Amino acid sequence: AIHICSWATTFKLALVGPWTCDILYSKALPDVAARLAIARINKDPYLNKGYWYDYTLITEDCKSSRALARFGEMEGYGSAFLGPANPAYCSSAALYAKQWDAGLLSWACLKPHMEHMHPNFLRPLPLSSQILFNVLRYFKWAHVAIISEESDIWKATGYELASSLRALGLPVKPVVVMRGDKDGPRRALTRVRETDRVRVVVMCMPSVLIGGQTQYQLLTTALQMRMIDRGYVFIPYDTLLYSLPYKDVSYPMFANDTKLRKAYDGVLTITMDSGKMDFFEAFRDAQEKYEIRSSTEPEQVSPFFGTIYNMMYFTAMAVEQARVSSGRWVNGEILAYNSEGFEFQGFNQYLQAGKYGQGMQARFVVLDYSGMGTTLYSTHALEAIHNDGKTGSLKYLGRSIHFAGSTPYTDSSCWFSPYFACTGNCSFKLNITMCLHVRFNFAFLYHRDRSSGNGGSPKVILTLDDLVFINTQLSKRKLTDDSILKSHIDIKTPHHSVSGRSYMASTPQSSNVAVFEGDWVWLKKCPSAVKGVNNATEDIFVKLRDMRHENLNLFLGLFLDSGIFGVVTEHCSRGSLEDLLGNEDVRLDWMFKSSLLMDLIRGMKYLHHRGILHGRLKSRNCVVDGRFVLKVTDYGFNTILLTQNICGDEEKPEDLFWTAPELLRNSTARKRGSFQADVYSFAIIVQEVISRSAPFCMLDMPAKEIISKIREPPPLCRPTVSVDEAPLDVIQVMKQAWSEEPEKRPNFEDIFKQFKNITKGKKTNIIDSMLRMLEQYSSNLEDLIRERTEELEVERQKTDKLLAQMLPKSVAQALKLGKPVKPEHFDEVTLYFSDIVGFTTISALSEPIEVVDLLNDLYTCFDAIIGSHDVYKVETIGDAYMVASGVPNRNGNRHAAEMANMSLDILHCIGTFKMRHMPELKVRIRIGLHSGPVVAGVVGLTMPRYCLFGDTVNTASRMESTGLPYRIHVNQSTVDVLKSLKLGYKITTRGVENTYWLVGREDFTKPLPIPPDLQGGSNHGISLEEIPVDRRQKFLDRQKKMG
Repeated sequence: AIHICSWATTFKLALVGPWTCDILYSKALPDVAARLAIARINKDPYLNKGYWYDYTLITEDCKSSRALARFGEMEGYGSAFLGPANPAYCSSAALYAKQWDAGLLSWACLKPHMEHMHPNFLRPLPLSSQILFNVLRYFKWAHVAIISEESDIWKATGYELASSLRALGLPVKPVVVMRGDKDGPRRALTRVRETDRVRVVVMCMPSVLIGGQTQYQLLTTALQMRMIDRGYVFIPYDTLLYSLPYKDVSYPMFANDTKLRKAYDGVLTITMDSGKMDFFEAFRDAQEKYEIRSSTEPEQVSPFFGTIYNMMYFTAMAVEQARVSSGRWVNGEILAYNSEGFEFQGFNQYLQAGKYGQGMQARFVVLDYSGMGTTLYSTHALEAIHNDGKTGSLKYLGRSIHFAGSTPYTDSSCWFSPYFACTGNCSFKLNITMCLHVRFNFAFLYHRDRSSGNGGSPKVILTLDDLVFINTQLSKRKLTDDSILKSHIDIKTPHHSVSGRSYMASTPQSSNVAVFEGDWVWLKKCPSAVKGVNNATEDIFVKLRDMRHENLNLFLGLFLDSGIFGVVTEHCSRGSLEDLLGNEDVRLDWMFKSSLLMDLIRGMKYLHHRGILHGRLKSRNCVVDGRFVLKVTDYGFNTILLTQNICGDEEKPEDLFWTAPELLRNSTARKRGSFQADVYSFAIIVQEVISRSAPFCMLDMPAKEIISKIREPPPLCRPTVSVDEAPLDVIQVMKQAWSEEPEKRPNFEDIFKQFKNITKGKKTNIIDSMLRMLEQYSSNLEDLIRERTEELEVERQKTDKLLAQMLPKSVAQALKLGKPVKPEHFDEVTLYFSDIVGFTTISALSEPIEVVDLLNDLYTCFDAIIGSHDVYKVETIGDAYMVASGVPNRNGNRHAAEMANMSLDILHCIGTFKMRHMPELKVRIRIGLHSGPVVAGVVGLTMPRYCLFGDTVNTASRMESTGLPYRIHVNQSTVDVLKSLKLGYKITTRGVENTYWLVGREDFTKPLPIPPDLQGGSNHGISLEEIPVDRRQKFLDRQKKMG
């Protein structure tokens, strides 16, 4: 008996996903969804008997290689892992989890039988490619194209989906990655349009209905290219992963956009069906019950929120069932084994666990849009029990699909059957190109002091005579100082010529970037226009321009022209610190982060030492140049606004995150700022750099509410930072700097000293940090190459196996090496020929597809038999079947025995064989054997064939054609070899000719069909009595027509 005990321990679920880099996941509020699921799980009387459940949220890197490296460091983060969302490293993640003895549940792993390869893997959702296949099978749409977004996650999803659908038998091509430039959608759609018979396009990207801009661009471009009204159907992939609301739900984007309405008429949406409440209603209900403490409107939340909830509940149900049945700790394999046979209420629908690790089973619906209005409607449904595609199909719900143009092509049913192979319109090419191009460019730049020009004071007021504004969005590449000098088209200014080759001229109204004295500069515009610059402003500006420090962005002049007033500063190519932190392509280790913070401290220390207030310090007012040096900008800008009597625009709540509490309470003081307030702003930037996230993002509250709490404590409202993300001393400095009492905040001199102590006086070196990261990238790249090489080896083995089925191994190897295959003489071989008696008559009585089925079934039986004998199948021509022994591999004098044994086995098999379409009509064959010399060689360059030549081939063919049904006709040469072997072959004389019937062998006990007693020596026909009654008239009509 198994003793089931109560477990006083925690079972932690690690939720892994790209929560910051993709709109589908970032808008799903994963922390809120997980918290809600865990709270309800721990209250569930069925689930709280054993474990106490908890969760941890892990952000998956947006880049595949870094995401895998990050996942490899997650040992101990959870008892089971929900994720990853990137299918590129699903198998590797499953291996990691197996090593940790943990379960892995990923909705993104699309390999059809992955649960068989990894015993700790469990599919939390139905296999999305199978659901898609069920729909395509219903409409008979076999030829499918896939277009994916450029991000690593969706790119990998596109390729994995294509592989999964191909494994199910569909000819998926092309698989296109849509580039993010202006012409990306058109290029992708052009490739689809140029592919024959493709009319269905699966879009691997976030749906436009949840804010996906890539899908919007793709659909509207398809509308412009007239693909919507020419029979193309577009299917969003992401909606397969969640329940999209549609009953009495209005999507306002349709009301405001005519192009989208027309384009979406070509879209069919497949999604999980809702229960009594749709997702929006269920989310709002949880808000009203205070289970969800977020003021976010349900319509602004991604429905993947509900999927996260459902997957966590499903996992807890599986864990509890496994705990009860096993009576011990639930590891990965135990979890995967006990994941069926239960039902539960999901977030907004009823769900059940499928059999054999198929995950949650739900009802799916097909949604259409008519091109008018703002709502979707359901046309077909797929019940939960039919998710696996083995039984059942879609059910028509009474409303037809509205096609904008012509109905898409339908394809043959053979594409969807596991028993038949379709041919035609398909070519498979494997092009594997690996380009590894690594550059290391270390440029040591110098800074020119502008004030040294011409020996006099530089201009303070700049105009359009001094600046040439440019449109950098139209440039295909970043403009460098060198490209400015290498101009083919010159635009003259009073001082210099600047290049117009890589960009187009613009205006200060539409651009902030300009060229000044040959260099790029940035214009910081003031919120309102001024008529002139007063003397006080000029004096202040001159003082600010004289600030010279490596970590200050230099002021170059005041701009006044065309009704625009602003400050001209240096342009930094890498944008703001906020941009750098948000760029997932740049990996920032602690050395890198501490270097950026030290740059900021040095810059602010220099300003405060000279009595300059910043007044508006935030991450977007810190810029980073090409050497990754941080520079403080916009210092003193508030003072310029005050002296010019310019009222600033009303700031949004999210723009006040960096503002000190005392300034939030006093709008007049806020306009001027204070030294202590700059220190507070610095502390918030430290939080951004450490956690690499927006200020206060971890509080999950609206910006307005956060500002209200900061302005009116208690309780004290500040960001939370994990001690694992930075040295404890740095976190302490940050907390001191955002103290509620300004006088308790340290100044930048103190902060500088504390940071020096933390780094032990070592000067941080960006180059060393970058070299270390490049070394790590190199290691990751080696792992990636090794993985790709292994995949290539698997594909090579598949190709070799296919080639070996078409040509002898030695011949195939020679052809692969580019060597000529010389004809070869074989002294002794035995050849086998057979054909079907009355095949012409059978063909006349059958449909073409029935003839194909007959030959395929028959030859499949023959192929299974020849695998047990030392023979080589040469070819099949119509109903003729040719086999050889002793070629291409010599086997002494055993060739006749091998062929005789095979012939007897084939004759035994044909005795019980029945045609599918005429089972009452027996299939009879004639077999002829002959032994002798042949010459073998490869003939032709296109589709080369291994052929045999010589009189032995002709004689063997004649032995077959002169034989009788159910008889093995053997020539004297073969008989002589068989008798010499003394293996007990039973041979009877045919007649006056020196030919014989092979009728058995002493130890051959299988029953053989009885040859018919034919009158007059006929061996070709089928008598009228043998023809089935329902087909007899067709035969008589044919005979009459032939005369």
